[in-house]
Amino acid sequence: MPLALLALAIGAFGIGTTEFVIMGLLPEVGADFGVSIPTAGFLVTGYALGVVLGAPLMTVLGTRVSRKRMLMLLMGLFIVGNVLSAVAPVFGVMLAGRVVASLAHGAFFGIGSVVAAGLVAPEKKAGAIAMMFTGLTVANVIGVPLGTYIGQSIGWRATFFIVAGLGVVGLLGVAKLIPEQAGPEDVRLRHELAAFRNVQVLLAMAMTVLGFGGVFAAITYIKPMMTDVAGYSDGAVTWLLVLFGLGMVAGNLIGGKFADRALMPLLYVSLSALALTLALFTLTAHHQVAAAVTVFLIGGLGFATVPPLQKRVLDQASGAPTLASAVNIGAFNLGNALAAWLGGLVIGAGFGYTAPNWVGAVLAGSALLLAVLSSTLERRATASATDDAVGSRIVAGSPAQPAATVSGAKRRVQSPGKSAVR
Repeated sequence: MPLALLALAIGAFGIGTTEFVIMGLLPEVGADFGVSIPTAGFLVTGYALGVVLGAPLMTVLGTRVSRKRMLMLLMGLFIVGNVLSAVAPVFGVMLAGRVVASLAHGAFFGIGSVVAAGLVAPEKKAGAIAMMFTGLTVANVIGVPLGTYIGQSIGWRATFFIVAGLGVVGLLGVAKLIPEQAGPEDVRLRHELAAFRNVQVLLAMAMTVLGFGGVFAAITYIKPMMTDVAGYSDGAVTWLLVLFGLGMVAGNLIGGKFADRALMPLLYVSLSALALTLALFTLTAHHQVAAAVTVFLIGGLGFATVPPLQKRVLDQASGAPTLASAVNIGAFNLGNALAAWLGGLVIGAGFGYTAPNWVGAVLAGSALLLAVLSSTLERRATASATDDAVGSRIVAGSPAQPAATVSGAKRRVQSPGKSAVR
């Protein structure tokens, strides 16, 4: 794999750390600013909304900028947002810093996916995309627990200064290692927007929302599920999330490897297995060992869908993939928000802390149905195109057999006697 992918992975590591580390620091941040934990939770919500809105916005603003330069600008924005969060004198300023940092998230992964795919041969694109996303998955194993520990031991501001430092390393890596990649000269915003008229692009994005949403329906409420149902201590939840992160790393690497060989079959297997695992989590959540294994599997199966779905969007939006790729990253966060909301509804309705697992199973199952629909439509389109091509050749007098052979055949049919004499 090209060394340039390391620069993308470092940037992804920093982005993944800043996205999730705040969840473990909400009590400290809330106490420092004198706000309640629910109010401090707006730092999570604001970031997610910033990703959804920032992905298309930043990509559109960067349509006339080279991809390498845009990645550098996005890392600069990420650094500014985290420094602003670290020095914030009041809660509102920190919230603004979180939103600024989030604006870089979707566009970085969207443009980074296009750049990563362009660094390797066509048959290795999904693997290259997975390599970049490895930074995000490893952040959940190393960056988030370490950042949480530092924030609780030294102070949460130190965590955000360190994350900003990671952004500086990522910026230098992009500047030094990533080559200039000139996009198609005739691609402008209207070409990028045209990708959204492709039903396959829209179906892939819907699969992203529903499939990864299934994961977050369960993981959003992992703490009360594991403490109140499985019987784990509060401290054990951190290590369960590390286990979830390890599953993400494994799933991402497996997804990247097999998506280049059999993309749609991989989606069938991973989405169906994810739906089944989430449904079973309603039972395994009552047993500590089984619950831990299930948490790992949810992380693995969920992230096994990421490289193939991102590659699916790139393939279907070929020629103008940048905006579609970035919007698909926003779709992951939209799925997270939707699933967390639905999971909260079923808990609030009195169905218990394991009820979000059923929500997740339904979401993942719905994504599987969309995958089948997408593949069916694609096969029909291919068959129709083949029939049209054959029909065109026949009309033009160029069927599968050479014209001379066809003419000879007609003469033999018209004069069987002469053929017999000869």
